[in-house]
Amino acid sequence: MNEEKTTRALYERSLSTLVGGVNSPVRAGSQPYPEFVERGEGARVVDVDGNRYLDYVMGYGPLLLGHDLPDPVRDAVDTAVDAGPMYGLSTDLEVELAEFITDHVPSVERLRFVNSGTEATAAAVRLARGATDRDKIVVMRGGYHGGHESFLVEGDAERPRPGSAGVPEAFAEQTIPVPFNDETALADAFERHGDEIAAVITEPLLGNNGIVRPVDGFHDTVRTLCDEYGALFVLDEVITGFRVGGLSCAQGKYDIEPDLTTFAKIVGGGFPVGAIGGRASVMEEFTPTGEVFESGTFNGHPVAMAAGLATLEYAEENDVYEHVNALGDRLRTGLSEIVADHAPEYAVVGTDSIFKLLFTRDEPADRPDTYPRDGSDVDAGDTERWQRLFRPAMKERGILLPPNQFESQFVSDAHTEADVERTLEAYKDVLA
Repeated sequence: MNEEKTTRALYERSLSTLVGGVNSPVRAGSQPYPEFVERGEGARVVDVDGNRYLDYVMGYGPLLLGHDLPDPVRDAVDTAVDAGPMYGLSTDLEVELAEFITDHVPSVERLRFVNSGTEATAAAVRLARGATDRDKIVVMRGGYHGGHESFLVEGDAERPRPGSAGVPEAFAEQTIPVPFNDETALADAFERHGDEIAAVITEPLLGNNGIVRPVDGFHDTVRTLCDEYGALFVLDEVITGFRVGGLSCAQGKYDIEPDLTTFAKIVGGGFPVGAIGGRASVMEEFTPTGEVFESGTFNGHPVAMAAGLATLEYAEENDVYEHVNALGDRLRTGLSEIVADHAPEYAVVGTDSIFKLLFTRDEPADRPDTYPRDGSDVDAGDTERWQRLFRPAMKERGILLPPNQFESQFVSDAHTEADVERTLEAYKDVLA
């Protein structure tokens, strides 16, 4: 088929075969058309029109090393592909990756690999329900755990409601949304429903809602309440795992002690992956040792296992975290200086190698040091301005950011100090 391969032409074609022209709705937020990428080059992507952009989407987090795989990672992937695409049988690669994770994350004694973050969180909640013989799940308002019925819920603890068409009311009734960082609301939920709560699931920080960091003591309160009422603490490290906190993950950085942890993204080195890990006594409630069903044809896919293992080994051996975190610090510092001069109502957020500028509409005098405190602070920002004006202006200057102000931005090992300075100049130019 000799169709013209331009962004506009591909988008017009895609509308005839793909729902909304995309395979993930966040991509539809790009103006005026979704980007169609031809290839990646280090810290950059090249679209089908030949435009090169400095990339801070980075696959929404998996690409810790950038778009060009280092030789050891590429060799590991090539070897796995050459040996055969997949088998539906076990390989040494899944054992070695599991050993790497359990060696570096103390809370994880056993693992089950799946194929996405959504699969991991859905299976973790099923496991918690099976292990406790309870049904209700506490989630954080503004948190994101994938497109599963137990998580697509809005409202508050006493008035939960479906957050999407197709989610039965019966699912929403078993979900208790509370604000992130609100220890009082969490305690109230347990006081009202404690003997019905199977688990609390939370991210270490809100990574899909503007990067909201935890206040001191919040995760300790989650741990204490779960212990007191016999619920499980599920920590969603799909975004933060092996990025925030390095090889010890965010739970190491923030001293969190979960019963179960979900992983994805970096654990697969850019290939589809998910994982549930935790205490052996809980994890072995999964079949075949227990009664909680979980299975998947592609679980432990050898190419994803090879890529994930080689990526983590490379990061361990090459000071990757020192590099990406230093660049993240420089970006946040530089952005804070720019915002102070040109947009004091905005907030710079992030940690380690993730960062974001939030269009918050709040004056600094009204903003405590912990701002933003929960997802509602982010939701109140000028999201339309980000999407329709700010992101396109940055794109015109060769900087590619996520399509909305909610998604995190990521630094990779392929980014350089010169890239960061160029990025800051673009921010300054657009905000001045």
